[in-house]
Amino acid sequence: MDITGKITHILPVQTGEGKNGTWKKQLFVIETTDEFPKSVCFTAWGDRVELSKMSVGEQIKVYFDLESREYNNKWFTDAKAWKAESIGAANGTVTPTAYDQPEAIKNLEPEEGDDLPF
Repeated sequence: MDITGKITHILPVQTGEGKNGTWKKQLFVIETTDEFPKSVCFTAWGDRVELSKMSVGEQIKVYFDLESREYNNKWFTDAKAWKAESIGAANGTVTPTAYDQPEAIKNLEPEEGDDLPF
């Protein structure tokens, strides 16, 4: 999933020790550019998202996964960001940090000499 918006808050990095070693996470909030703007808080774990390169007020596109879990009969949902890209304000284009095309999509490209009419 992805969403576009303006960064409104970048919270301090949180660190701790777990059974798998040291962890760190950082929360950041964006405001969408919809007709009725919404604020969305994302969690960036480890070095997945380089928030140190971003600043409040910057337009970004955030790629994320939603995950819910139950604890003591209550449900909690996290929006976990795994990538964020700065968007050029002048023309609305994403900065050139493009995805590699997945192998499954590369394999869909027509082969040489494919004479099928569809």
